[in-house]
Amino acid sequence: MSGTIKRIAVLTSGGDAPGMNAAIRAVVRSCAYHKLECVGIYRGLQGLIEGDFEVLNARSVKNIINRGGTFLKSARSKEFRTKEGRQTAYNNLKHAGIDAMVVIGGDGTFTGANIFIQEFDFPIVGLPGTIDNDINGTDYSIGYDTALNTVVEAIDKIRDTANSHNRLFMIEVMGRDAGDIALNAGIGAGAEEILIPEEEMGREKLLASLRRSKKSGKTSSIVVVAEGDQIGKNIFGLADYIQEHMDEYEVKVTVLGHIQRGGSPSCYDRVLASRLGIGAIDALLRGERDVMIGISHKKVVSVPFIEAIKGENEIDIELIRVADITSI
Repeated sequence: MSGTIKRIAVLTSGGDAPGMNAAIRAVVRSCAYHKLECVGIYRGLQGLIEGDFEVLNARSVKNIINRGGTFLKSARSKEFRTKEGRQTAYNNLKHAGIDAMVVIGGDGTFTGANIFIQEFDFPIVGLPGTIDNDINGTDYSIGYDTALNTVVEAIDKIRDTANSHNRLFMIEVMGRDAGDIALNAGIGAGAEEILIPEEEMGREKLLASLRRSKKSGKTSSIVVVAEGDQIGKNIFGLADYIQEHMDEYEVKVTVLGHIQRGGSPSCYDRVLASRLGIGAIDALLRGERDVMIGISHKKVVSVPFIEAIKGENEIDIELIRVADITSI
């Protein structure tokens, strides 16, 4: 297969994640190492349809390993969801002489890539780039470690105010379908309670836990809430409910929002992205396609797209126990 692949494209799609630039850099430089041409596709799948391509070389990606976001940009594409849009994308790839492609993104990106492969038999491999860490088949996704550190730092600062004013802070973090950020950051920041989509705690149990904390002598509390948690209609409604039933605390809400996506990637994310980027080119040269390159037990692995995107997120039960014990 290595003899038939001469030109490889790379794009980033979906939400940006710290470390995407490091992954692009690794893909580009791995291509240069193997004497292959690399083409950057700007604005994700929409740029693929519009033919927004640029040839990249080893110097094109200098000084980006430390930068957050993605210099190739990212964009949603309604057109790519249509057969006509995907046909245009395929025509652009063939016209540009591109033989294979590396896509960096989450489950939506992988779903689109899988459909594209079935329709056009085009070689594609993916890299998991999402702060939510909700991709099956890889222990960690690119950007997750940086997001965790960002959240913990923010909670540490909020706790200073909580302690100073005897307040209860409800802090919403990203995680629509997965509670990995909330659970790990909550443990790391010493939260009194952690609410995640995978575990239905219930409002009464939450109140009982907060009352126990207050009775034990705690003068302030931190509750970390994943945005996908279903206890209340939203975090503000839940905060109102707690305030109504617990006048011992002044309840405040902080939504961290997109601050979690930004910032310079951690060392772990830079190394992970570099390993996976090189692994993507290695996989294509081995003749692999329709796979995600992930990390499992410290080893780079290939996982079929269909396995990476299927199923519900499974939370680490041990971490829930750790959170329960350390929050008393």
